[in-house]
Amino acid sequence: MMGDLPGHLRTCLHTGKLALLAILVSGGIVLQILACALYNNWWPMLTVIMYVLLPMPLLFFSGSDASLLSESDNSWVNATKFLTGASAVGSIAIPAILKHAGVIGWGALAMELSSYFVFVLAIMCCIRMNDDDDYSFL
Repeated sequence: MMGDLPGHLRTCLHTGKLALLAILVSGGIVLQILACALYNNWWPMLTVIMYVLLPMPLLFFSGSDASLLSESDNSWVNATKFLTGASAVGSIAIPAILKHAGVIGWGALAMELSSYFVFVLAIMCCIRMNDDDDYSFL
């Protein structure tokens, strides 16, 4: 389908996809900061540590031929899956623990979790964009 379009139109569509990713990531950052600023409590910023740690196993351990969605006998791929999963769970667990301890309120928890899901949506869109065989930016 994309091969039938003129080059300038394809470039415009890909630029729009990148703009969508930028809007999603900046929306997640805004929600993260608002969760702290609106409630005058900066403890929810602990989640940023997990957001930084989340892609690290994928960058360091996963080879270019390894797929995280398939079964593998490679121990490095299994370690990558484990560490990525632990970081993803930590991104949800930190705000939940803070709420349970009474450090943050329900509004901050809701904004933190919505920020997480916006970031996950951005990652899913990025993965989907990289599946296009005629365009890749990573």
